[in-house]
Amino acid sequence: MSFANKWEENVRRVEPYVPGEQPKESGVIKLNTNENPYPPAPAVREILDSFDVSRMRLYPTPDADVLVEAIAERYGVKKSQIFVGVGSDDVISMAFMTFFGSDKPILFPNITYSFYDVWAEVYRIPYETKPLRSDMTIDPEDYKVPNGGIIFPNPNAPTGVFESVGMIEEIVKANPDSVVMIDEAYIDFGGESCLPLIEKYDNLLVIQTYSKSRSMAGMRIGMAFGSEKLIKYMNDVKFSVNSYTMNTVTQLCGAASMKDEDYFRQSFQKIIDTRESSKERLAEMGFTFPDSKANFIFASPSKKSAGEVFTQLKKRKIYVRWWDKPVIRDYLRITVGTPEEMEKLFAALEEILNG
Repeated sequence: MSFANKWEENVRRVEPYVPGEQPKESGVIKLNTNENPYPPAPAVREILDSFDVSRMRLYPTPDADVLVEAIAERYGVKKSQIFVGVGSDDVISMAFMTFFGSDKPILFPNITYSFYDVWAEVYRIPYETKPLRSDMTIDPEDYKVPNGGIIFPNPNAPTGVFESVGMIEEIVKANPDSVVMIDEAYIDFGGESCLPLIEKYDNLLVIQTYSKSRSMAGMRIGMAFGSEKLIKYMNDVKFSVNSYTMNTVTQLCGAASMKDEDYFRQSFQKIIDTRESSKERLAEMGFTFPDSKANFIFASPSKKSAGEVFTQLKKRKIYVRWWDKPVIRDYLRITVGTPEEMEKLFAALEEILNG
């Protein structure tokens, strides 16, 4: 390959991750990026209303003490078992940089977050993808081979399929020489967290986020739980890159949100209820889908192609997610919105499918 400029020969080239659209037009129904349709806890508004702007002249607390303390109290773990970052993407990226330094390939499913392979390319980490079974579940036997690390979401994305804690423990137990990361971005919508396993396995890292169940995608807060040794290694790398990654307002809002348990539970339960009723409506229209335990449904239409339905919905200002990729191009990932938003979606789908 030839380059116009000599310096281009030394550029690190990657095919970047492409996030879901963030439309700027008004009047859209946005069901494409798995955001929570309900606002954050009221205490977050109180923090924003009362914040002393003069504090912005100061650097934020590097170790985000107020946030870490609130998380530790909520989950019943030590502060030294918690790592916080600017969204779970930042946390996972930092974990890739910290733990995946082997010459052996890391392992993750062939159908999962598309930024796992992007990070592997960025950090020059060898990797192998493992095919899901026909029911879109993970085969634990695929992860009992020599490797440089393992990562997968639970529930998985974009499928929404939840794997049991017993299956995860089976994989962790079979890989004592590798770090196993479980990305639990959607765990609050119906799954059982494997967080208790960090007390039993010092090579398990569990990642969660504020973006989904806590309605704070715009604030960018992610956290990882693991053994004190794992967390120390991550902090060593983080502070070597940037000591001040999370701003003061975010730390305070995150702590306030974590303390409002009642609102948190009410919010995600509404989404669960809407998801379950939406499954019934989609099934009536001929859609098929794996049983989602996330805040989205990975649904395949029977009457028209997923790509055509995606295009027709977008013309009606209804945004869902579609990938023109093998295996999953017949599916739409539909974020669960409010009941009112879902009714508008169903009306549009009826028109498209029967038109």
